[in-house]
Amino acid sequence: MKQHIAALIFASPQPVALTDIRSVLEESLQTEISEADVQSAIGELAEQFRQDGFAFELVEIAGGYQFMTKGAYHNTVAVHLKQTTKKRLSQAALETLALIAYKQPVSKPELEEIRGVNCDYALQKLLEKELVVITGRSEGPGRPLLYSTSDKFMDYLGINSLTDLPKPKDFKEMENTVGEAPSIEEFTPPAAQEQ
Repeated sequence: MKQHIAALIFASPQPVALTDIRSVLEESLQTEISEADVQSAIGELAEQFRQDGFAFELVEIAGGYQFMTKGAYHNTVAVHLKQTTKKRLSQAALETLALIAYKQPVSKPELEEIRGVNCDYALQKLLEKELVVITGRSEGPGRPLLYSTSDKFMDYLGINSLTDLPKPKDFKEMENTVGEAPSIEEFTPPAAQEQ
């Protein structure tokens, strides 16, 4: 039973309440389990993970139980999070993401046709950052994967739906021809224009 409890708590993104642990165990093991037995098993797990051989421990928090990194390893985890979350998207990834947002669902061959370059690396980074998800396969030759934006993409941009994205007609087009100098207004910051 301890392994089932450990697996359940490990798989949950938030603390798991004692009543939920008991309910899941009874359904999955198809037997009656007392709350005292569950508490006893949790106590044994907590003691087991307090040992020096583990970098994490079982903690009672927010009305439930959750695995958390021990204090001695917080700096290592913080450095990892800093390295993985602070990285900005490259220009290629931003262009690919914009195309997916406006053309979704879209296949990799369609993206490469529009951009004129290979999109493997950009798609890989967007999938890793969970800004893009695979939503199926195209009916075209080879049945390539189709990509769409994710809910995390909406959070990243602070929008509620794709209809909140600016319309292509809203983008200001550069009307310059080759060799023509842009007008000063195009490069003056908005704050400077108001003065």
